[in-house]
Amino acid sequence: MAQSTPHANQLRVGLVGLGRAGSAFVPPIVRHPGLTISAAAEVDRETLERFGRDFPVHLYADVEALCKDADVDVVYVATPTHFHTEHVLTALEHHKHVLVAKPMAITLEDGQRMVASAERNGVRLIEAHPQSMEAPVLKMRAVVESGIIGGLRMLHNWSYQGWLYGVRLPEELDTKLGGGVTFRQGAHQFDILRLIGGGSVRSVRAMTGVWDMERPTEGAHAAFLDFSDGTVATAVLNGYGGFKISELTFGLGEGGAPDGPARGGSRRSRPSADLPPAEVAKLKKLRGYGLEDSTPPERDPARGQPFYGLTIVSCERGDMRQSRDGLSIYGRDRQWEERLPSSKSGRDFVLDELYRSVAHDVTPVHDGPWSLATLELTLAVLRSSRERSEIMLEHQVPLRISAEEVLGW
Repeated sequence: MAQSTPHANQLRVGLVGLGRAGSAFVPPIVRHPGLTISAAAEVDRETLERFGRDFPVHLYADVEALCKDADVDVVYVATPTHFHTEHVLTALEHHKHVLVAKPMAITLEDGQRMVASAERNGVRLIEAHPQSMEAPVLKMRAVVESGIIGGLRMLHNWSYQGWLYGVRLPEELDTKLGGGVTFRQGAHQFDILRLIGGGSVRSVRAMTGVWDMERPTEGAHAAFLDFSDGTVATAVLNGYGGFKISELTFGLGEGGAPDGPARGGSRRSRPSADLPPAEVAKLKKLRGYGLEDSTPPERDPARGQPFYGLTIVSCERGDMRQSRDGLSIYGRDRQWEERLPSSKSGRDFVLDELYRSVAHDVTPVHDGPWSLATLELTLAVLRSSRERSEIMLEHQVPLRISAEEVLGW
């Protein structure tokens, strides 16, 4: 894979981390007319050399060295979650715009440091949340904004999957390092619900489940969200791999591709959290750029729409849910389908968001304050479960751009 010579009006992107999160954004960056890859940093030498054979760009083993590169305008931080704060702050302090993989940080204090640094240095900080930027989610918000079936009253996202029993590195199973399904998968749910609901959640009451001591982190949660305007939402996620929600979503999962079968009895054959260092290194290499496990399949226009769980939205005069090709809307007097194109993925919309915010000063959805609000909600779910109490939220912000405008990008 190679890209063309950059043009004067293109933003030059430096990739920090060439594992699965970093590699997944390489194809959409290459096809984006306003972006070009100019540098990459990765601690694994073989992975970095493999990337260099495809992209004749500046290669670094050190994040700070990449951030000092004058040929880098934007840094995409796709390193493990517990390194995000250090790497994001390094890029911001070198006056680089930053796109960071979710979750942006592990603590609210670190997230606040990031937001303050971006404001102080006059640069953009955007969190990459492709699941909430998929066309069906944006269209649901656009229908709410239109008022065609009345004001929003209730919404739900339910996801049953097998995340916990995939091949997981130790840090992915350590809540203190940003592991577990609430941090890793729930953040997607909460961002989807916040986007459709308009952003500002008043409080949350939740439970989390740690049901397998061989993988002692959150494998499930159920959360009740009370929005500031009275809208309510539920986020239910079970990552233990029995029933799969794709049975109710036309057999489709993330990316619109056919989802695999439930894991069921295969769970005990999966690696435990106590892997020896050599096995950990081997797993990390399997996720490196250019290998089979590194990049999810590209969006095929012939596929159905992407499903991150089952999302149902209720308004005053009707309901809506995703269909295979868009949305099914149930009004009081009629039911109809809203077909949506499937050629543009959530990652494409994320990169549009990045480019327009930097090049044209267009308000992004996932700016620093918005991303901090999603992190606050994620942490509040964990805290509510520990304390068995309702948690009031203090850092919520409203959606500041219309979904219809985002869809038009």
